[in-house]
Amino acid sequence: MGFSEVLRPVSRFNSFKRTQIILQHLRMSSHTDSEPEVLLERKGCAGVITLNRPKALNSLNISMIRQIYLQLKKWEEEPETSLIIMKGAGGKAFCAGGDVKAIAEAGKAKEKWIQDFFKEEYTLNRAIGTYQKPYVSFIHGITMGGGVGVSVHGDFRVATEKTLFAMPETALGLFPDVGGGYFLPRLPGKLGYFLGLTGFRLKGRDVQKGGVATHFVDSDKLTMLEEDLLALKSPSKENVAEVLDSYHKKCEVNQDKPFVLEEHMNNINSWFSASTVEQIIKHLEDDGSPFALEQLKIMKKMSPASLKISLRQLIEGSSKNLTEVLIMEYRLSQACLRGHDFYEGVRAILVDKDQNPKWKPAKLEEVTDEFVNECFKSLGSNDLKF
Repeated sequence: MGFSEVLRPVSRFNSFKRTQIILQHLRMSSHTDSEPEVLLERKGCAGVITLNRPKALNSLNISMIRQIYLQLKKWEEEPETSLIIMKGAGGKAFCAGGDVKAIAEAGKAKEKWIQDFFKEEYTLNRAIGTYQKPYVSFIHGITMGGGVGVSVHGDFRVATEKTLFAMPETALGLFPDVGGGYFLPRLPGKLGYFLGLTGFRLKGRDVQKGGVATHFVDSDKLTMLEEDLLALKSPSKENVAEVLDSYHKKCEVNQDKPFVLEEHMNNINSWFSASTVEQIIKHLEDDGSPFALEQLKIMKKMSPASLKISLRQLIEGSSKNLTEVLIMEYRLSQACLRGHDFYEGVRAILVDKDQNPKWKPAKLEEVTDEFVNECFKSLGSNDLKF
């Protein structure tokens, strides 16, 4: 509602009255938007975190990251809180990622908070990965990027038939961050390399069969599951696992269906074991099967620089711990903010939506080793510290 609509019906009032009405209208509109972006509640034995921006698919901004981090630290110290449950409001998404458009705008404008965003997001990812109490995420609905970061490092991830998982960053001129360099290489075979480089989407039961989720439950059972978890008296990891296992076992949806990539896994394992992106591309070309050509087409749309940075991130991450991976990823995030492709990817995919990014460098062979090495270089005193 613009000011013109507010003014039209009240033009016969004096200006004082008119001002009052406008102020009241602004208060009303800000009031309807003033629902907290994240709900932090103590229920039974648990601290329950609800990401509460359903219109924005619960994407994370810096204030949500700060609130969640501080509350998690507090609950970690409290003896009466023995479990954390993380979920998303609205039923459509658990969390579709970080607020990438806002990050790109701020990065272009060289705003200081942008460095803080990645620092604080990765600090939260690490806090979840090292948390001293059982941490359960209900990854119901869209779970991408930053949403993966606030779930996958916890002990338990419960997928439903509505879960849609992806790490689509290479299409945006980024890399699969939020600890992707840690968890992706640890998925079965070379599955994580494939998911990280192509942005391939896993849905429903496949999210659990691929090893991203630990359990699979019908979405209409989530409320009951939560109640059963909240009813536990100072639960241990084992107690929580028992409850989750019992729900998982009862859920028969797609139980006997093979993993969506099962027939391709041998090929994926051999194609993506190459140490360069050029070799992976060659493997796909040489194979020539419909599935290989589909992946080839997808990878050729991605930022060449992102592909090279991401492959190296995954190879290096496979032998680093989570803390070391996040320090490496922070360096990469700053390299992307200094570069061209991230802003161009956001423009093409999210802003103008012409789906036609002009990457620089435009070809894989133009992305030099020097360029990639530069992205991984220490930032000295600006490195991420925990």
